[in-house]
Formats: sequence, structure tokens, C-alpha cells
Amino acid sequence: MNALKSYILIITSFAFLTACSEQQAPEPEAEEVAEVSYVTYSAEDFYKTVSLFGSSINHDGTSVLMTSDETGIYNVYRQPLDGSAATQLTQSTLESTYGVSWFPADDRFLFTADQGGNENDHIYVQAEDGTVTDLTPGDAVKAAFMSWHEDDQSFYVITNERDARYYDLYQYQVSDYSREMVFENTAGYSPQDVSPNGAYLALRLEHNNTNSDVFLSNLAAGGEPALVTAHEGDVDHSTYSFSADSSALIYATNEYGEYNQAWSYDIASGERSEYFKNDNWDVSFVYFSEDGKYRVTGVNEDASTTVAVSENEGGGEIMLPDLPGGDLRGVNFSDDGNKMVFYINSDTSPSNLYVHEIGSANATRLTNSGNPDIDESELVASEVVRFESYDGLQIPGLLYKPRQAATEKVPAIVYVHGGPGGQSRKGYNPTVQHLVNNGYAVLRINNRGSSGYGKTFYHMDDKKHGDVDLKDVVWNKYYFQSLDWVDPDKIGVMGGSYGGYMVMAAMAFTDEFKVGVNIFGVTNWVRTLKSIPAHWEATRKGLYDELGDPSLEEERLHSISPVFFGHQVKSPVLVVQGANDPRVLQIESDDMVAAIREGGTYVDYLIFDDEGHGFSKRDNRIEASNKYLEFLDDYLR
Repeated sequence: MNALKSYILIITSFAFLTACSEQQAPEPEAEEVAEVSYVTYSAEDFYKTVSLFGSSINHDGTSVLMTSDETGIYNVYRQPLDGSAATQLTQSTLESTYGVSWFPADDRFLFTADQGGNENDHIYVQAEDGTVTDLTPGDAVKAAFMSWHEDDQSFYVITNERDARYYDLYQYQVSDYSREMVFENTAGYSPQDVSPNGAYLALRLEHNNTNSDVFLSNLAAGGEPALVTAHEGDVDHSTYSFSADSSALIYATNEYGEYNQAWSYDIASGERSEYFKNDNWDVSFVYFSEDGKYRVTGVNEDASTTVAVSENEGGGEIMLPDLPGGDLRGVNFSDDGNKMVFYINSDTSPSNLYVHEIGSANATRLTNSGNPDIDESELVASEVVRFESYDGLQIPGLLYKPRQAATEKVPAIVYVHGGPGGQSRKGYNPTVQHLVNNGYAVLRINNRGSSGYGKTFYHMDDKKHGDVDLKDVVWNKYYFQSLDWVDPDKIGVMGGSYGGYMVMAAMAFTDEFKVGVNIFGVTNWVRTLKSIPAHWEATRKGLYDELGDPSLEEERLHSISPVFFGHQVKSPVLVVQGANDPRVLQIESDDMVAAIREGGTYVDYLIFDDEGHGFSKRDNRIEASNKYLEFLDDYLR
């Protein structure tokens, strides 16, 4: 462990002196000092933690199919439920592989992988002898697993092999992987879910970025998809899941308020009814155990997910044992309904897998994903805060106050999420913890346009990017300056993807920030919107409604694109980019770096040749995290 222990002396008390009966002017007594210590860690320390996810339980209820980056790259593992050591099942050293599901009656499993970060995901099956078969071959094919048929003899996959713009649905046989197309998508639907009995396919059709519908296709009848969500005005709809008995579709709607509610559509009668809602927050998910006995619901409550597990019939919530603090993730059940597995994740601890025998008083922790050399008490949990922006709107965010702030004013970073329309959420983030642990205050802003705070808030930045959202970021800086423990002259801005765009907009269009860290950020909206991947076709209209149609609004898009204003950047910038990024092409960052340099301002540039839109390899994440800290130490601290 590379750790530096710092000891800081602080004055803890003063006394007033009196002499005789006359009041004297106060004088300090001899200083009494208390020792305050904190430990700082390196990026290598933070990335010795292991990222885990995946909760498919195998047919005999003995093991979970888990994805882990223990080797430095994601591979698939078998994690026994008896607590014994995990076994690595895929052996990739070049491409990250991600577990999807065990087969329903044996220990074959499905996994997915792309090629160098190009996002052309394929679906693979690995046999029990280790043989791997690509079920969706083709250089330009992108595929995704949908679900298993309840008879355990087949499963469903969507691919864009027929038409790069749209996903068709295929049914694969478990026995020999033969397949047939069961839904040809020629109208631009987004396939959402297949009913357990294989009779119905739920589809979403986006009309614009505020209005969409859910349809049902009767796969056996082969007819036209039928509208489920008839409505008036602009209402957004999507699906959660089918009921376990395939009698109902549970879908999301924001028709009745600011937030997504869960409604039920009875397939036989066509009747719709309210199913589950939270008046103050979005319902994030609703799904069921395979036997239909249990229901899992999640609510996005102020950037944290509140999960409830209940009996589906009686509705009574299952009492879970005392658990460590954090969010429950990846809840899943064994076929017999007796075991439940889940992850717990918090700001100061990465996800760990637990198993719980339903009805018992205990849960068993199966993994230890943290670095044992890091004392979790040295890390910082975020605080949900709100500050007032330029127009009085309250802007939420997650504030991390470093321990160093107890004795000195610290530099600060406004950290902007991706999207647009994403959300900064609670949970372990090694990059953020690395910065905070090394003395930087961080506020992960949820500026207007972020999801999770109602549909009005979400659409406040439509076609106003680089304006109202940028003002929120600037007013985040002013909020930092109101805190007496922040150095008001040492505030930077950092973010990835859309957040990277906000960084470059802040640096090119304002003089507010001392430094900017742009992680694969959009810098040329005209080019980006003209070059979106073909498989985004179903959401193209909504994207244009939010950002602008480059064929109609090129002048406005040009005016908000920082690459054309690089000469206006006056403070140092770091740019980090994946060479294989299909969303934000490398040329975006190349051109931005050149434009800043032509203006005479310092810019540093780091490219990863084997990454795409996001960095999946541990060595690259460590290098990037070290680069962020080195740059900030040199040009902000």
C-alpha cells in the first residue's frame, strides 16, 4: 500500500484570565493541541478493489454467475453459495466479458463481449467443457439477450444484423442453438421484454423526447403490434416486466404526475390499473421471481435506490436481516424460491454479494471486494445537498468533503455526469474517492436536465445545452465559494461524455474555472449528431428533440460546440479519450486539443488505444486516475 500518514496540529482551547477583582483583556493560555490524522491512498490502492455484478443462480441453487474484474479485466466467475472461493470461467486477457445467465437446466452459460470498446456486443455461450460459440457473429452486429422461455427449452435474443438501424427478435433453441426470427422490426420499435410463455413481445415507440407508447405484439398470431398506452398529450411510457404468469404487463407512465408510476395492463381484458407508485420519486423497476412468489420494486429516491422485496400475493414485505449500510442491487432468487442473493454497495465500499435463506435471521457475505489495505473509515460518504442556481431553481448534488478540510481550505471540483439526462448517484466510485482522499472537495452535480427529479426538471435543458445547464455548473462554483472550508480561488470542473462537453463549454464560454478535465466529451455537436451509431435509430427523433436536428439547426449547434471556440480557453485542460469510442469519436478530442493549443493555452492529452466510451481495463483506469490527480495537483492545488 502506498499510503502517507499526515499529522496535523490544531489549537483546541483558549482561556480568559482574571486578576484580583478587575476584568483583564483576554490573553491566550499555553496552547493545548490535539492530534488529527488521516491516511491518503494511491490510485493503485483504490483500484485494488474488485468490481462485481451479476446474480443469476444456477439450476441446482448452488452457484451465482458473477462478473468480476479481479484479474484487471472483466471475466465471468462461478461464486458458490456455500461461501467457498469463486472459480474463473472465462479467461479473456484482451476483451472484457460479462456474464448474462446460466442455462436453466445445466451449467452452460451466456455471456457478452464487444471488440475493443466498439459496443458491437455479441452473445456467446460457453459449454461445460469450456467450448465457446458466438451466437451472433458478424463484424457490425450488435446483440442483446432478452429472456428465457418458461419451458426452459429456448431463449430470446435481439440483433440488428438484418438492418443496422433496428433490432429483430430471434428465438434460439437450447439443444442446438438453432433459431428463427419471431419478430421483424421494420417500424422503429425498441424491443423491451418477452412474456415468460413466449406469447407476447412488449415494444416501445418513441414519438419525441416527451411522448412515447408501449405496444404488445402477439408473437403466435403474428399480427400488428397493439397499442397498450392510449393517451392524450405528451406522456412517456416504457416497460418494467411481465407478470410471472404472463397475464399482465407492468409498465411505466408519467401521465399522472411528475414521476414514473407503475401501471398494470391485463392482457386478456385490456384493462389498465395503477400497480405501484411513489408520489415523490420515480419507480425505477418492478420484477418478479421466476415462480411468481416474490416481487422486487425499486424507487430512485434522491440519487439512491430504495428496494423492497415483498410477497407478490399478500403484498407483505419480506423482513431482511440487519445489513451494512448501502443500496441493495441485483436481487435474484433460486428456482425453488428459498434463497435470495443481492449486492450491497455504498459510497465507501464496492459491491459485495450476499445470500439470504428466506425466513432465516441471517445473510451470508460471499465476497470481499474491498482492498484490505484501505481503512473504509478513512473514506468519505457523500451528502445530498441543494443549492440555488441563477434563477432560483434548487439544484441537487452529492457533496464529498475531504478530511483535510477540517484544518485547511481545500480545492474543489464540480463533477458533471454523462447523458445528457443521466444522474449522479450514490455508490462506490474509486476515481472520486481517490480525489477526495487526496484533499479535493467534489460535488457531483445533478444540473437541470438530469433524470430522477421529475419530468419538468428533466426537460428544462432541452435545446438549451451550453446555456442553462452551464449556468447551473457555474452556480455550483458559487456554492463552493460559499463554503468556508473551500478555497474560493481553486475550483475546477470535470466530467465524462456529456459531462466532458460541460467541461469544455465551461472552459471555452466562461472564465470561471481554474482547470478542466474533459473525459471523452462531445466538443462538436454537429458532427456528433450526424455520426450517431445506426442502432440508435429508434431514439434519433428524441435525441434531436432534446439537442437539435443538425440538418435544421446547424448554426445553433455550431454556436454551442466548444471546438470552434478553442482560442477562448484561457486555463489548463486535460483531455482523456478512448481510441475506439463509437459515440464520441476520437477526432472530437483531437480537434479540441488542437484548437486549445492554437490559442496558446496548455492542454494535456491521454489516449487509450484499447478502450471505447468508458474504460474497462484496470490498468487504464489506474493510469487515468493518476493522471487526473497529477494534473490537478500541478494546475489547481
